Amino acid sequence: MSDIEARLAALGHTLPDAPMPAANYVPYVITGKQLFVSGQISNGPDGLICGKLGADLTTEDGAFAAATCALALLAQAKAATGDLTKVARLVKLVGFVNSTADFTDQPKVINGASDLMVAVLGDAGRHARSAVSAVSLPLGVAVEIEAIFELV
Repeated sequence: MSDIEARLAALGHTLPDAPMPAANYVPYVITGKQLFVSGQISNGPDGLICGKLGADLTTEDGAFAAATCALALLAQAKAATGDLTKVARLVKLVGFVNSTADFTDQPKVINGASDLMVAVLGDAGRHARSAVSAVSLPLGVAVEIEAIFELV
């Protein structure tokens, strides 16, 4: 077990299986020392986390959904590298929030993923980020997040 997985366990999390692509794309691409992970959708222990922030989900619900995306991103990083010790740092997250036109707390929602990454990766988890609204997301999910990691 890597230090990252030990920190996840200490926080009460386990890595899910790396999700398979739902369409015509690959889950990740490694080029040089960068790992690009395709968007991961909110999927919790009871299945997909669906809904619209500002309508039927709270900001806290959204932050939980974003944290599940972060776990899937780490699972993809492990699948790509075989070992999370090969992850040097998280470079960037791009988060999409399924939200109403008047909902403006997208940054607070995506903090669910950012906070988890910093808790697990420490300073190597501090990253650049975008948090944007979307009128809808695939399968009606609440959140989708993609990531760029630097590899050792």
